[in-house]
Amino acid sequence: MAELESLEYNTGRPKMQIPEYGRNVQKMVDHAVSLSTKEERNKVAQAIIKVMGELKPELRDAEEYKPKLWTHLFIMSDFKLDVDSPYPLPDREVLKEKPKKVDYPQSRIKIGHYGKSVEKLIAKACEMEEGEERQALIKTIASLMKQFYLTFNSTSIEDDMIGEHLRKLSNGKIIIDDLSFLPSTSSIIKTHGLNTNSNNNNNKKQNKNRNKNRNKNRKRY
Repeated sequence: MAELESLEYNTGRPKMQIPEYGRNVQKMVDHAVSLSTKEERNKVAQAIIKVMGELKPELRDAEEYKPKLWTHLFIMSDFKLDVDSPYPLPDREVLKEKPKKVDYPQSRIKIGHYGKSVEKLIAKACEMEEGEERQALIKTIASLMKQFYLTFNSTSIEDDMIGEHLRKLSNGKIIIDDLSFLPSTSSIIKTHGLNTNSNNNNNKKQNKNRNKNRNKNRKRY
């Protein structure tokens, strides 16, 4: 019974501010706080920083590696550690602030498989003055659109459809009469390693399995 009474459970221990460093480092920090002279606290703090650096080697690749360790040290001491830090002391109130909410783009993508990047390129082309540079960008966009379409749909597409989609996405500001510059479907498939037959076979297989499951369900009832 004496042995059981001496066991220390995590539920009965003080809460750790940064658990990733472990209970022993937290005890070292608590010990540093309890030391009576600043000279002693400084020596122990330097030793703790070295231990923390060994325990978190991944931080060495981060910017401001040492300042982060010192910030963690002060957080673990609940800002009670009075030592001579080589870096500015972290602001407790600033660290408590919740990160600002990230605003997600609310604009709807008009044709999903082209993505937002293509829409931005089209908007850029619409802003440009007529000339060779604008025409070169439009041709690049059209070629990308055909590639993206084949990537996500894995079926052949008529070049006229690319022209129509480009007209729609540009709100009628970009109209191409001659689409002969577009790469052929076969060349896109070969260059980008697309396998339309494999994808089509997979789709057929999935449809076949769905039909089997439907028939099984009908038989049950």
